[in-house]
Amino acid sequence: MSRVLVPLAQGCEELEAITITDLMVRAGIDVVTAGLDDRPVLASRGTSILPHTTLAAVADEVFDMIVLPGGLPGADHLRDDATLQAMLKRHAEQGKTLGAICAAPKALEKAGLLDGKTATSFPGVLDALDNARITISNAALEQDGNIVTSRGPGTAMDFALRLIELLEGSETMHKVEQSLVRD
Repeated sequence: MSRVLVPLAQGCEELEAITITDLMVRAGIDVVTAGLDDRPVLASRGTSILPHTTLAAVADEVFDMIVLPGGLPGADHLRDDATLQAMLKRHAEQGKTLGAICAAPKALEKAGLLDGKTATSFPGVLDALDNARITISNAALEQDGNIVTSRGPGTAMDFALRLIELLEGSETMHKVEQSLVRD
């Protein structure tokens, strides 16, 4: 069974966080949500989310994938968290997949993980960075090597399904998608 970490920061985008977590659980993936602190997460639209644990408690654990939901100021908190930055770098060095949606690719950029990559984000997020080494795409979803990025809340379901496909294969992804009654 694959194991995925979804770090949750105060001010995260709840639609992205819940969609990613929900679809992965439907696929039989062990999803661990971890807050940057020990409080319930107050998401960007006022929804309260109770993470399973804290990032500090799982910092040395092994995950098959780390997926970052966006939202503001959540993505800024992910970008600025030293523990998460170290985890992202270590995960990338091991060749494992990283996902980031909406404004969260800025956390990957700070870790130096988007250098030489093609990535997408919420409109304007990557454009605002002073990093000429990133090829910025306006696609709904981009995969460049072990980095998968997506645009925002409206692309969260397709993003989560792609991540499921990478972890568990096309058959599992299609089973999850069919259960959602998508055309």
